[in-house]
Amino acid sequence: MSGPVIFVDDDPDLRRATAQMLRLAGFEVQAFSSAPSALAAITGSFAGPVVTDIRMPEMTGLQLFERVREIDPELPVLLVTGHGDVDLAVAAIKDGAYDFISKPFDAERLATAVAHAAEMRRLVLDNRRLKAAAEGTVDLPLLGRAPVIRRLRDTIAQVADADVDVLVLGETGSGKEVVARLLHDQSRRHARPFVALNCGALPETVLESELFGHEAGAFTGADRRRVGRIEHASGGTLFLDEIESCPPAIQVKLLRVLETREVEPLGTNERRKLDLRVVAATKLDLGAPEARGAFREDLYYRLNVVTLRIPPLRERREDVPLIFAHYLRRAAERFGRPAPDISAAVRDRLTRDEWRGNVRELVHFADRVALGLAEEEPSLAGAVQGEGRSLPERVDLFEAEQIRAALRECQGNATAAMSVLGLPKKTFYDKLKRHGIQRSDFGPE
Repeated sequence: MSGPVIFVDDDPDLRRATAQMLRLAGFEVQAFSSAPSALAAITGSFAGPVVTDIRMPEMTGLQLFERVREIDPELPVLLVTGHGDVDLAVAAIKDGAYDFISKPFDAERLATAVAHAAEMRRLVLDNRRLKAAAEGTVDLPLLGRAPVIRRLRDTIAQVADADVDVLVLGETGSGKEVVARLLHDQSRRHARPFVALNCGALPETVLESELFGHEAGAFTGADRRRVGRIEHASGGTLFLDEIESCPPAIQVKLLRVLETREVEPLGTNERRKLDLRVVAATKLDLGAPEARGAFREDLYYRLNVVTLRIPPLRERREDVPLIFAHYLRRAAERFGRPAPDISAAVRDRLTRDEWRGNVRELVHFADRVALGLAEEEPSLAGAVQGEGRSLPERVDLFEAEQIRAALRECQGNATAAMSVLGLPKKTFYDKLKRHGIQRSDFGPE
């Protein structure tokens, strides 16, 4: 069905015929013979448009429009006019009426106008619901109402205060550090340090020093003692992101730390006792040998006391609009702007996109919408059809969409995307700049 519509006309024959016409077009019609009787059925939550004749006894269609505007100025009203009422209808449109249709009207013209008004009403009510829901999610991590995300929040609450190491499995941008912080904040360790380190972001020599620390003189350039991240996290939580990137030699030393709860900094034989919980995160299923690769099986089992899997957005699509509305409101506050309504084009993107970059990609998209830049992102269909653009403009639109598609496919890996597109590095980055594409929107390098 195309949704509800209220139709008001004092002519019984025309009322019956028009109501039947709209029902055949898929609408749920509530037909009324007078404006006062229709007014009793109109509330601010009515989900469809109002179609009313102008010339009626007791209360005219224009008077009905004024009363509807008092109830909800965003409720669309379509006026049915005779030849002599066109000027009145035009004036009403300037005052906020949605449209007018002249008698005698064509069935298809009426159905199209009502359908457009119904879609506008749906967008208005959806925006209101999303804004209301988003206002109730201030600083609430792991947003969502889908059963899978509710179960994850429940599991975190159950294991947060247990002194067990945790392995967090989730795709790029899904919120692995958010889960780690929740585990820390809901545990008895919440007042102690939360120490995070991305194991894939540092070369092996630097990573070893960062993790285990070193004494002065331990190696060339080590002119002072440095407390490693492991020791600094004692009493609190150590979060190791991209644990699968750890080199084999560091995996051995890390396994020893996990087994003994002691750390031996570089340049000393002294072992220092630790009281810490380790939360490790990975985007790979380390339980599968083909995915684990060079990652030590014994280290995997030592970390895998509890595994928490974060569902990707494509497995909880019903949460995408709510999460988007929350971050759109936050972005608008950050930029000092009013939060814009969610347009039909943005809503279409929210429902059709795979969101391979998960919440991180969605957050960046919310930033662009808040800045008024999202409408500049064409769909592939729009790029091919051109929508009245010149050939060079169509080529540009198509090229930009192909680059975005390659980055989504490669989860933000620029090297892989260059390979897919067959572009050299300089050309690739020149095109990113030219089209205003942020590689980071699609995942880490």
